[in-house]
Amino acid sequence: MHKLKEILMLTDKGYSDLKKAIAACTLTNLSLMLPFIVTIQIFAELLKPLMGREISWTYMWIYLAGGIVSAILVFIASKNDYKKTYVTSYMEAEHTRISISEHIRKLPMSFFNSKDLSELTTNIMADCSTTEHVLSHVVPQLSANAISITIICALLAIFDWRLALSIFCTAPLALLIILGSKKYQNRLNEKYVEVKLKAADQVQEYLDGIKVIKACGLEGSRFSALDRALRLMKKMAVKMELGTGIFVTGAQMILQAGVGLTVFVGTHLLTGGRIELIPLLMFFVIVVRIYGPIVVEFTLLPELFYHRTATKRMRTLTTTPVMDGDTEKQLTSWNIDFENVSFSYNADNPQGNMAIKNLTVSIPQDAITALVGPSGCGKSTISRLIARFWDVNEGCVRIGGVDVKTLDPEHLMSYMSFVFQDVILFDDTVYNNIRIGDMEATEEQVMEAAKAACCHEFVENLPDGYQTMLGENAGALSGGERQRISIARALLKKAPIVLLDEATAFLDPENEVQIQQAISKLIEGKTVIVIAHRLRTVAGADKIIVLDEGELVEEGDHEALIRNKGLYEKLYRIQQETKGWSVAAS
Repeated sequence: MHKLKEILMLTDKGYSDLKKAIAACTLTNLSLMLPFIVTIQIFAELLKPLMGREISWTYMWIYLAGGIVSAILVFIASKNDYKKTYVTSYMEAEHTRISISEHIRKLPMSFFNSKDLSELTTNIMADCSTTEHVLSHVVPQLSANAISITIICALLAIFDWRLALSIFCTAPLALLIILGSKKYQNRLNEKYVEVKLKAADQVQEYLDGIKVIKACGLEGSRFSALDRALRLMKKMAVKMELGTGIFVTGAQMILQAGVGLTVFVGTHLLTGGRIELIPLLMFFVIVVRIYGPIVVEFTLLPELFYHRTATKRMRTLTTTPVMDGDTEKQLTSWNIDFENVSFSYNADNPQGNMAIKNLTVSIPQDAITALVGPSGCGKSTISRLIARFWDVNEGCVRIGGVDVKTLDPEHLMSYMSFVFQDVILFDDTVYNNIRIGDMEATEEQVMEAAKAACCHEFVENLPDGYQTMLGENAGALSGGERQRISIARALLKKAPIVLLDEATAFLDPENEVQIQQAISKLIEGKTVIVIAHRLRTVAGADKIIVLDEGELVEEGDHEALIRNKGLYEKLYRIQQETKGWSVAAS
């Protein structure tokens, strides 16, 4: 049974609940035999006139009472079965989903570079649903049927071993057919999962790129990748169902051949005077009743094989090492130091394409430090390494003298606030989206943060004010409005380190002015790292770090870098020259 716990990826409670579910299902199966015993006794009483005897109506009333008691016992057993089997399996599936989600949350960002969103969604939803169904409809019933059939077989053998053998002799052969096809069905399952994930990827790509598809007219045959993926999934699904159906149907036919065999053997014994009619009727009733659940379970056995494929994928995910570290160590100063840091996003070949190369630089505490340089020079990478979204390949990043790799990522994140260029807002109220910054904040504190971020006015004009549901990523709000809500969130957090990643890159002048006002409130007395392409927005920074192809080329304040006549001066001059450009008709 412990092997079953490992195969099904159960918790200790889930394993304990499964054993209780098996016991409850077994009790239900055995209780269902009581009405048949009562029925046989009633038949035996009704057949007495054929043998020259009178019906005992006293016994008939006793059998009627026995039938009522049997129905009550079956109801109680079934209710207990439902509670022990279905309710507990749903709770275990819920726990599995939450634990997988929690594990995913703690994985390094490098993991997500190698995984598709659709595959992770499948892990959390489809694979867990398969586990839920197997725990509620397959494993308890299979185990209970095996136990009850063994008990019933032993009891029937006491009455007549020949008929008992004729009933059950086909079951092992039918089971061997199912088990013998296991490897073939596993191969079909793996292929089906593979094409299903590819189809999910294509659907995700189609939905993500729907604006481009509409704009470029990529309909019909010109966007055939999705069509091919869905057709291949349909073809593989039919092949899997056909392959499974052949073996399952064959096993069911062989199993139910036991009905004919029991009738033949019973008739032979009856005509030979070696068995009485009543025991024979009992065997006939039981053979019809006992094959029903076995036939159903033969249908569900392939799902147990498919579940092995699903758990294999979940096990790969849950065994991926998470980013961990010290949760107790407190940071007391906020200067950030890069010491000989090298980093590549390609985990398989870190030396092939380095995003940061042997970088040594300091970011002072309680000051504004700007990271500038051409696109792809490593500006955003530096902010991600500070936040430990990724771990460096070589060297170390220290905050207040503490290596960030020694800190738990969530503990480290409590010291930082982010304002990204691409704002992510959740399908929740405005109030709750701001309150994410500090879940313990009061309503008054949320309002103050909103006012400081210059978003209180437009929020008040929304249909339900702060209780307005934003929808998926707040599509009804402008980019500037979404940005201000994210700044309110960061203000509420009151973290000592603030990272601004192109926070005003694509805003119109009016929104930019309001967001600059909000940012000025956010960064007061903080260690601030600003990533910017528009150099005029960082000219007043205390320190400017200039990067090129992942390497430090210059550092200093604006005036010193202009005098240096290096890369910064060149980029600044080009932006100044192009500031007055406009589109004119020829």
